[in-house]
Amino acid sequence: MACTFTGEYEHTLDTKGRVIVPAKLREDLGESFMITMGFDGCLCAYPNDEWELFVAKLRSLPELRKEARTTLRHFVARAARCELDKQGRILIPAKLREFAALEKEIVFVGALSKVEIWSKERWDENDILDMQDIADQLSDLGIDF
Repeated sequence: MACTFTGEYEHTLDTKGRVIVPAKLREDLGESFMITMGFDGCLCAYPNDEWELFVAKLRSLPELRKEARTTLRHFVARAARCELDKQGRILIPAKLREFAALEKEIVFVGALSKVEIWSKERWDENDILDMQDIADQLSDLGIDF
């Protein structure tokens, strides 16, 4: 059954790069899940079944096209399996922390099939659209509510 991740949760990264995964997200993410680079400077955490669906989409990219190979590398090269410890924490690898500018305050954001992990500063910068901006973007995409 597909997960539907929602909500926004602020947490603190410790000096070793560990963070408590919000309890409301843990059950659907599972004891072990994948984290990779996302869009807009965040990380994405995928439960294993959603990761497999994502990988299937990456496998379908035409490898003869340079853009496809670059896209595949972006998501796969630094992807890491994370496992919850007894305190409900994960260790986010240094390269991923660096990519997402994760230092202290971070935000977990439910994004339907995945969880985005943002530095609080970047999240606050990206979270400035008003509802009219969102309506205009949906309209540009041909989506009407």
